[in-house]
Amino acid sequence: MFGIQNFEAFLAASIMLNLIPGPDTFYILGRSLSQGRMTGIASALGVSGGAVCHTLAAAIGLSALITASPTAFWMVKLLGAAYLVYLGVQMIKHSKVAFHSVATGPSRQFFSVFKQGVLTNALNPKVALFFLAFLPQFIDANTGSPFFSFIILGMTFVVTSTVWGFCLAFLSSTISQKLRKNSKCLEYLNKMTGTLLIGLGIRLALDKS
Repeated sequence: MFGIQNFEAFLAASIMLNLIPGPDTFYILGRSLSQGRMTGIASALGVSGGAVCHTLAAAIGLSALITASPTAFWMVKLLGAAYLVYLGVQMIKHSKVAFHSVATGPSRQFFSVFKQGVLTNALNPKVALFFLAFLPQFIDANTGSPFFSFIILGMTFVVTSTVWGFCLAFLSSTISQKLRKNSKCLEYLNKMTGTLLIGLGIRLALDKS
């Protein structure tokens, strides 16, 4: 159907891959622990939004162009790393007021965090490379146009990752709820999350793969 083969195997593999801790997992965990459930949900939706961008890019071949050019790959990777470091620095810098801003402007804050999640994922060329390497394995080589095959497989992966992201947001925010009521603990959680984001950015920038 739609040029897809072994869909059940793809679904099982997607679930298992989502359960393996990676940058997206730590990003959602960090935001949920320090800023609460809604921020965690916004982060999970943002990361999924970035994955949708990669799905569309892979379907139309844009990701192939980026990954085929070492210079383009390097530039996008550095841009993504710089953005993660920027977010981390901002969280540390404003660690004492981060929770207050969430409480006073929930709608605006939710959309802001969502956009940050989209950018952190969309600017990671390794995710683009993953989609190009993983999805074609489940597409029939005899398919004339694999566009819809990419879309269906990519969105299936997005759905499973979103469900997992929601689970992370709910569990981690529940665990940290009492801690976040303490201003000192809240400040520590924000600084810890900021440090985590900076670490993820540095790791992305230095990764030679």
